[in-house]
Amino acid sequence: MPASPPPTEDFGAWPDATEPAARRRRRDAGPSDGDPRPGDDASEEQPPPQPPVRRWISLGVAGFAALVAIALIVGAQTRHESYAVVVFGVQALFVAVWTIASRPPAPKVVGTVGIAVALGTDAAAVFTRPASLAPLAYVTAAGFIIGVVGQLTRPAGRQRVTESLGSSLVVTLGVVSFASLIVLGRSPKGTQAIVACLAAAGIALFIARFADSIAALPRIAPQVPRGGAGVVLGTMVGTAAAGAIGNYLDGLDPLPSALAGLATAIVAVMVDLSVGYAEASRIIDGDEPALWLARHIQGPIGAIAFAAPAAYVAATLLLL
Repeated sequence: MPASPPPTEDFGAWPDATEPAARRRRRDAGPSDGDPRPGDDASEEQPPPQPPVRRWISLGVAGFAALVAIALIVGAQTRHESYAVVVFGVQALFVAVWTIASRPPAPKVVGTVGIAVALGTDAAAVFTRPASLAPLAYVTAAGFIIGVVGQLTRPAGRQRVTESLGSSLVVTLGVVSFASLIVLGRSPKGTQAIVACLAAAGIALFIARFADSIAALPRIAPQVPRGGAGVVLGTMVGTAAAGAIGNYLDGLDPLPSALAGLATAIVAVMVDLSVGYAEASRIIDGDEPALWLARHIQGPIGAIAFAAPAAYVAATLLLL
């Protein structure tokens, strides 16, 4: 009799005699329950959760930015010596907040250098004749040298010295930036320029943070609880406010005042955003978050600090 044909049922390919038995059993059994399958949601990489936008904190930060700007604007209407006292108070707050939030390896050295440079720059801005930024540059260089010596002579030696020197440099530049407002106030029409430029910066920060408290959309980055609409709207409103101030104050014109306000507002909102990115980067790297109060007000006070030299340059080129 002829040989019977092979079974017609489709059981897949006939087993290869050369295939190991253990591999054949795994192939026939198929994927186990714990193995990921194509299209399975569990096997797909989930995006990191987005930090929520806390509305009351955004409102509080907006109010804080407005208060700092108002203090510096109102203080500019007084005598130069009195204005230096107001500026020193803001400088001391900046040094404390930035030192606590950035957490340098030697916070006492950073804080001491910052306060010393603040006192020196304020005195140089008030008493030098004629008013100039050159004495501030000398005090800045001296403060940085003192900071380097203090970092190298601390008990830890050179451990994390680069990070600590970077924090000292940022704090030093911040307090010197505030002191540039005193020099600007001693110039003709300098008080009017301070009002226009700092009003633009303060209003831009306030509107940006206030808009975030309503709807932080679109998110600039998943890890940064800020919205792009608030940044753009704040810059526009701050520029318009500077132009309106230039229309009402003697000695200023609306267009140059608006341009100076635009430059100052852009610097302010960009510094505020960069501080948020830096904090998000530290959290992603696994560092412990800083004290919540210092963490939230670091952005506005740093923004106004580094907007001050932008106001000086813009006022010198456009308003004075």
